[in-house]
Amino acid sequence: MKNLIWVISVLIMSACQQQKIGYVDNVKLMDDYKEKVDVEAKFKTKAEALAKKRDSISQTFQIEAQVFQAKAQKMAPEKAQEEYGKIQQRGQFIGQQLQMEDQQLQASGQTEMDSIVSKVKREIKAYGKANGYNYILGGGDGGSVLYGTEADDLTEEIVKILNEKYKN
Repeated sequence: MKNLIWVISVLIMSACQQQKIGYVDNVKLMDDYKEKVDVEAKFKTKAEALAKKRDSISQTFQIEAQVFQAKAQKMAPEKAQEEYGKIQQRGQFIGQQLQMEDQQLQASGQTEMDSIVSKVKREIKAYGKANGYNYILGGGDGGSVLYGTEADDLTEEIVKILNEKYKN
């Protein structure tokens, strides 16, 4: 009987222990994380350069097509049709090349962003373990925290740690 009472009291005491829970505003964390901001800026610059390249190539191709149209009126119909087919193929090839470059840029950007998200998750996990948290929840847009006290908001602390590690 004494053993049963002892077991019950241990269970009650362990059930009464409060669990340490915090939350992170995912949106704010990512917006304030310097590495993520830098990666976005780098890919924005690359995307703008690719857009300029696309515009330049398109403009050059349009000029070539207009020059061909002027020449085509003086050519034999069969020869004009043959040349027109070549220009069409070249235009398709250029379009495919530009599309491939765009897809490579997007894939590269997505890979870097996935890496950053993984890094952030590892840091949150390490922070939670080091500071005795049972749970750290994600808040912000699409997050699971609808309300939390400011005392339980770990966003600033984790952003500070991430930015310090990135700076080094």
